[in-house]
Amino acid sequence: MNPFLSLNDIQPGQTARVTELLVSGAMRRRLMDLGLTADTQVECLGVSPLGDPVSYRIRGAVIAIRREYSRQIRVDGNENKNQFSVALAGNPNVGKSTLFNSLTGSSQHTGNWAGVTVSCFKGSCSSKKYNYVFADLPGTYSLMAHSAEEALARDGICFGNCDAAVVICDSTCLERNLNLVLQILETGIPAMVCVNFMDEAAKKNIRVDLPALSRELSAPVAGTTARKKRSLEHFLDRLDETVDHPDTEPFHISYDAAVEQAISMLLPFTEPLSSRLSPRWLALRLLENDPGLLRSLNTFLGRDLSEDDALCQAVRQAQSHLDQAGIFEDDLKDRIVSGIVNTAESIASRTVSLPEKPYGKRDAFWDRILTGRLAGYPAMIGLLALIFWLTITGANYPSALLSSLFFSFQEKLTAAFMAVNAPQWLHGILVLGVYRVLAWVISVMLPPMAIFFPLFTLLEDFGYLPRIAYNLDRPFQCCKACGKQALTMAMGFGCNAAGVTGCRIIDSPRERLIAILTNSFVPCNGRLPALVTLITLFFTGASSAGPISSLRPALILTFFILTGVAATFFVSRLLSATVLKGMPSSFTLELPPYRRPQIGRVIWRSILDRTLFILGRAAAVAAPAGLVIWILANVSIGDISLLARFSGYLDPIGHLMGMDGVILMAFILGLPANEIVIPIIIMAYTSQGTLIEPGNLSDLHTLLISQGWTWVTALCTMVFFLFHWPCSTTLMTIKKETGSLKWTCLAVLLPTACGVILCMAITAFSRLLTFL
Repeated sequence: MNPFLSLNDIQPGQTARVTELLVSGAMRRRLMDLGLTADTQVECLGVSPLGDPVSYRIRGAVIAIRREYSRQIRVDGNENKNQFSVALAGNPNVGKSTLFNSLTGSSQHTGNWAGVTVSCFKGSCSSKKYNYVFADLPGTYSLMAHSAEEALARDGICFGNCDAAVVICDSTCLERNLNLVLQILETGIPAMVCVNFMDEAAKKNIRVDLPALSRELSAPVAGTTARKKRSLEHFLDRLDETVDHPDTEPFHISYDAAVEQAISMLLPFTEPLSSRLSPRWLALRLLENDPGLLRSLNTFLGRDLSEDDALCQAVRQAQSHLDQAGIFEDDLKDRIVSGIVNTAESIASRTVSLPEKPYGKRDAFWDRILTGRLAGYPAMIGLLALIFWLTITGANYPSALLSSLFFSFQEKLTAAFMAVNAPQWLHGILVLGVYRVLAWVISVMLPPMAIFFPLFTLLEDFGYLPRIAYNLDRPFQCCKACGKQALTMAMGFGCNAAGVTGCRIIDSPRERLIAILTNSFVPCNGRLPALVTLITLFFTGASSAGPISSLRPALILTFFILTGVAATFFVSRLLSATVLKGMPSSFTLELPPYRRPQIGRVIWRSILDRTLFILGRAAAVAAPAGLVIWILANVSIGDISLLARFSGYLDPIGHLMGMDGVILMAFILGLPANEIVIPIIIMAYTSQGTLIEPGNLSDLHTLLISQGWTWVTALCTMVFFLFHWPCSTTLMTIKKETGSLKWTCLAVLLPTACGVILCMAITAFSRLLTFL
């Protein structure tokens, strides 16, 4: 049985046998009623024009199943003798995802690794002999995991029951990459080695003897340039060779004599444990006593090894032998790593020839600018301002187009409701409430994300984002946090939910939690349009138009964002000194070579992986919010709508903060998506029963002034836009990542408290100036 595969991985014309249904509730019963039970043979017949659903032949009938459910149906791929599952592993920045994209093309989908909830990308590809399902695992430097993402990669390789593993290496630093290669080969899992970036190695006069490397490792080796598809034919040939010979001997790494003796003491007990994993590798893991790995191993074996008295006794005797030799737990890990590193060094010395100066002039030039003492921070601020200028300028036109498209379709929906004589309240709830809010969120949220995320990913592909963490590690270290938080903070500019998810790259649980709790201090794309609108109306003027005129708002916006960054440092230090006390962990981060980004592929992947994924989450919560907003605006008590009544209750607090009850109510109702805060304010001021478009800036400025807005009101509203509770999408992500309601509530309290205090301080200061 191969739990690596789901029904979703079966391609048209292929068959599989169902092993387990992970679907629950009514859908599970419906599938079983249709004959889809354990041990049922299923044939994939075809895919609908838009890729979902997929049709299957089940017990003689043709059934269409959506991919969201087929991903939760485990199948045994051995039913199809020509299909194999392959895990793609490798260090970060070795071109693993590029290789995955080149191999799988448009056949990719997001799925979950068997037994875990973290997503990974899967895709299919065919060689001359076989069909393959690839899983793109997170980058990792070692199977000795130090973070959640590395643990996922380790478990996917060792316990995912893939038919083979492919370890991708960077040919320009092969010796370091061989550490992971040797660890995977030592497990006994069928594996091949892909030496990538052969073109870059040639430019740097680095020569890799691939046949000699294959002989040294006793494993197939293929050299590739992942961006060029013509180099992948040889790769697939070597992969065919790997799955044709799955019973190769595990790679043998020699350790100290005392360690070897301890291993030999455990071999009689580890040999019966698994036919897949090397007994020698299992013995080493038992000696290391890594709790996380042992939990995964127990799950994989389907038994608790701590209940095996004979095995536990043997482990204690082996550890006692090591103690007598002066090798304790930390010493053992050091010696294991040293053995791997020394073996990698020895192999590299016989298979790789390096030039005298491998560090290229181009990399040195860019590093002098982007990480230099004088230009490093100005370059960061300048790039930040440029990205926001491009986002602000470029998003205006598609936003207007989408808004016009969606709201013109609303008229057709209204006509359809009238044609069937639907009740007015039903039309109000579904069209003026749910649909209108949903249309607003999509038209305002999609264009900025579709611009920002590709720009962000281009910097990532270029190799600049790790330099940001490099530049900011010292400030974060002073806050007793981690420099990698700079990367998650940068991701938060696109979407705070994405930034929270990105915190998995931080090794220390304490520092990861600090990064999660402070991520919403930087404004996401949902807050940018409102900030820019208020900046333009009250601080830069709305008379001029054009791309150049948006430069001044972009600079002011950059100042606000830098204020958010400063607050991130302050709150991180505060958390480190109070509820999350501790010292900063060690900081190590690879600075990859600068590479020319693949612009077309970056745009496509960033839109699919980030933009549409986050937009879907936002839309899921915006739709019910539309229902609530319509009810509050249209249900009245004593000729006063619920919205007006609640706003009146909030007026005293609002005035203390330099705003009013309507603005605070709009922020509360804007919990699902920050994009609808300004429309709610307009709706309340104009006493409309539904969201309305702001119209041109002059009309909006006149409306706000008529409601008593001043520059103080605008400034306090902008500050509260910068510092208030995260949106519901981000809160759900925080709850999922931390698994704690306590930390989720603290993530709400921290920015909100900062916003309230700052707004009150600004209001008090402005009134003092007026008095003087």
